[in-house]
Amino acid sequence: MATVGTGAHTYELVEDWGQVPAGWTLGQTAIVTDAHDHVYLFNRSDHPLMVFDRDGHFRTSWGEGVLSSAHGMFIDAQGNLYLPVINSHVVLKYSPSGNLLMTMGTWNTPSDTGWSGKYSDPVKQAAGPFHRPSDVAIAPSGDIYISDGYGNARVHRFAPDGTLQHSWGTPGKTAPGEFHVPHGVWVHTDGRVFVADRENNRVQVFSPDGDFLTQWRDLARPCDIYIDHQGVVYVPELDGLITLLNLDGQVLTRWLSPTSTSTGDGGHAVWLDSHGDIYINQNQEGRRLLKYRRCS
Repeated sequence: MATVGTGAHTYELVEDWGQVPAGWTLGQTAIVTDAHDHVYLFNRSDHPLMVFDRDGHFRTSWGEGVLSSAHGMFIDAQGNLYLPVINSHVVLKYSPSGNLLMTMGTWNTPSDTGWSGKYSDPVKQAAGPFHRPSDVAIAPSGDIYISDGYGNARVHRFAPDGTLQHSWGTPGKTAPGEFHVPHGVWVHTDGRVFVADRENNRVQVFSPDGDFLTQWRDLARPCDIYIDHQGVVYVPELDGLITLLNLDGQVLTRWLSPTSTSTGDGGHAVWLDSHGDIYINQNQEGRRLLKYRRCS
């Protein structure tokens, strides 16, 4: 097996992990794992929510005909799933078995940001929820943070019941609090909010109320963020694969895609299971999901 990383952060690629049923496809994918290490894949296919066990055996699927455009995902302590349906401009909360618990946003009603529809173009103005929301994170307080996303330039904070509390962010390329495709969001246990500002090649860090704290710039179109219990920050990159950093933003290790080093062929989403194994959605048709087993 191919080995990547360095020192305490060394992993081996698990070849051909996760086999979907015959005739099915696995599209662009968001990933979470639950307390039993079941792996949930929210993906752009006819079977949008697939569940596997840790060894890659298919268990079940749901969401057919409803979850039409996957992007991002989060799982809370009760196993509930938060799913941005990007092209419908809503974020949905589901039980683990697929029962809809809450809808945030209005179906098929984007906010007015003047966006051209091209990812290379910033929006003209920031607006309220949502215009193609991209990711979700839950704070220790229970507040819900949503990056919004492709057609907006904001992060929104909601109360646990879905009531909007606060929004921040403006279109831009360099200043603190400016975003160009805020693509991923994570809230650390100390309340800090980490935002993958993809087209600005940086991660920005904020207080729970959206006050700018710092930024990390040594990244290649960061897409997502996951922070483990040891304070290691995992950042998949569209023009790389993944970079591991500490909470001060210092790079611990990084590695490239196993199939190509061309731009746009890197990582799109990331999650870890209880064993410290890494699951990465690769941004390439036909090679969508990678699993890296942690070397002891």
